[in-house]
Amino acid sequence: MKKWVFWLVILLLLIAYGMTWLIPDDKQKIVNIIDSDAEISSGDLHIQPTQVHKGNLVLVNKRYPLDEVGIQPDIVTLAKRKELIQGYALMNENLRLSEHVAQLFKSMVLDAADDHVNHFLISSGFRTFKEQSRIFADKGDAYALPAGHSEHNLGLSLDIGSSQGKMSQAAEGQWLKEHAWNYGFILRYPQDKTEVTGIAYEPWHFRYVGLPHSVLMRKKNFSLEEYIEDIRHQKTMNAEVAGRTYTISYYPVSKTRTIKIPLHQRYEISGDNQGGVIVTTYAK
Repeated sequence: MKKWVFWLVILLLLIAYGMTWLIPDDKQKIVNIIDSDAEISSGDLHIQPTQVHKGNLVLVNKRYPLDEVGIQPDIVTLAKRKELIQGYALMNENLRLSEHVAQLFKSMVLDAADDHVNHFLISSGFRTFKEQSRIFADKGDAYALPAGHSEHNLGLSLDIGSSQGKMSQAAEGQWLKEHAWNYGFILRYPQDKTEVTGIAYEPWHFRYVGLPHSVLMRKKNFSLEEYIEDIRHQKTMNAEVAGRTYTISYYPVSKTRTIKIPLHQRYEISGDNQGGVIVTTYAK
């Protein structure tokens, strides 16, 4: 082969190799699961099986225990974060909670103060599995749940009280019952859902699930168990909350899979702790 032919072949190979970097490759546009409220610009979400056990909608109860991967990564000791303790008091200095949830709770109770409801306190928040085991050993199954089966192991739930009396009667309890869903919180164990949740009425126990889910649960009078089952049955549903249109979709996940998301949409993703994930998308 003549030298000029050899070098021509080399040059063409180099050009071809270089051009492959300029050609869009949709198969490479995989967006890993990141924090909620992220924006996707590629159209694909790559979901790992562990995602089934993480997120704001993870179901934790007597039947479905929490996988430790589902514990919120931003747990903080509230007494050490004075900027988070506004509008409420702490029952003890060791109370912990997801920082994100604490910020939303603070905003909620400060709004309650505008309605002259301002005697909130937190009596319980996040607990480790070891702490839950100790409580279960002390109180038994009539008053506590085994480690991993309590929502307090998540970091998304908290027991809220009032310095003015029982939450079933205090203004703080009534205000939360009427308004908490606007902030992404739900009364986790309502009086009329004992047969569904398996837990007696607890007017003090609230759980963060996020918007639009809290609003839809109130509208449909669903417990978390019923809401997740409804999503699984419908597969996909649209909802408008506070002027924003959401699409909520359910996907079973037994192994790594890729799902399609509309381009330039914001999304949140949560496992259901039962074998699937719930993806919520909305425009900016």
